[in-house]
Amino acid sequence: MPTTAASNRPEDLTERLSEVGGVGKGEALLKVLREVKNQIIGNKTKKLRYLHLGAVPKIVSVLAAFASDGGDSAIIVQAAAVIGSFSCGVEDGVRAVVEAGAVPHLIRILSYPDEKVIDAGARSLRMIFQSKLAPKYDVLRNKNMMFLLSLLNSNNENAIELAVRIIAHSCDKNEEQNALCDAGVLQRLVHLLEGSLNQRDASLGSIVAIVKNNREVAMAFASIENGKALSALTELIHDRYPQTRYLACMCLIAIGQLSCYAQDLQTKTNLMLVLVELLEDSSHVGDDSPFALLDIITDKEELQLQAIVINVVEKLCNYLEKSPIPPRRLQGILLALAELCSKSEICRCQLISPQFLNTIVDALKHVSAGVRIAACTCIRNISRSVKVCNMN
Repeated sequence: MPTTAASNRPEDLTERLSEVGGVGKGEALLKVLREVKNQIIGNKTKKLRYLHLGAVPKIVSVLAAFASDGGDSAIIVQAAAVIGSFSCGVEDGVRAVVEAGAVPHLIRILSYPDEKVIDAGARSLRMIFQSKLAPKYDVLRNKNMMFLLSLLNSNNENAIELAVRIIAHSCDKNEEQNALCDAGVLQRLVHLLEGSLNQRDASLGSIVAIVKNNREVAMAFASIENGKALSALTELIHDRYPQTRYLACMCLIAIGQLSCYAQDLQTKTNLMLVLVELLEDSSHVGDDSPFALLDIITDKEELQLQAIVINVVEKLCNYLEKSPIPPRRLQGILLALAELCSKSEICRCQLISPQFLNTIVDALKHVSAGVRIAACTCIRNISRSVKVCNMN
């Protein structure tokens, strides 16, 4: 086989994926899989090129063929790794992997008698289940629940994180939340809060999914180890990592909204301060934090007054002076200010200042419809001010 640079073009490698199957050609197949993996890691352009060439179904076929008959572990590992690489950071890649039927084969190799194969399969599935395009896993089937619990209780870190991500992705109904709670999943997730950063953040996301809008499950969580689980969340809102702080806030908000756990004013005050601080984060955390703040203060007059006392309004207004502000973040800030202005004359007076009012008026011309709607809501609530009425 020629070893020229031209033979390693995506077109040639994709073609060779179909040619190197069969007895005695395992080493050639292994080389092709490794070369494809090396080319696409961190290279979105190459990933899209291979997707266009139809490489993913061929790689899934390789995985299926070798995994079904106990074939070469090295090839299974490489095929799983390539599939995971296609799923990392590229939604079109996840779509191609799912449509090619990779998920059942990857789940199957998690029972393989080789730790390297299990690790590769778990890594790949973890990448897939970070996407909204991943298929939902039916946790109500006893067989699936037992398998999920086996992953949660394994010694393989990737398998554990995979199980946690599957829970967060597949739990959105009360009966699913109740089943996971009854199976003892919440206790295991609380234990994982002491694990690695990835495990901790994934566990926090799963806790939100399990307790959200479910009073009975939220009460069960609040009673774990006589409230130690809640204490752990309270500590994590001050963690050094923004993502962890945000997810811990979301857990406490989800539990507090169900009125089954009486959060004191200090806890809610801390939540508001942390979420305002997170606006400075450049990732999606900064974009999502004003919406979490909105969840806390909506229709809560006491908390809206407290927000004024701790200068939340002033901090949100000051942030409006930054430029540019990501559209989703700007929308969230404007909606939070609109809610704070809905009942508070003090808040309205702060926003009447030309310094801030001009910024809000400018948002009426923003390219994002969500920002324009939020600006309209904000101006409508400001217009209720006695000062504005007197000016007219």
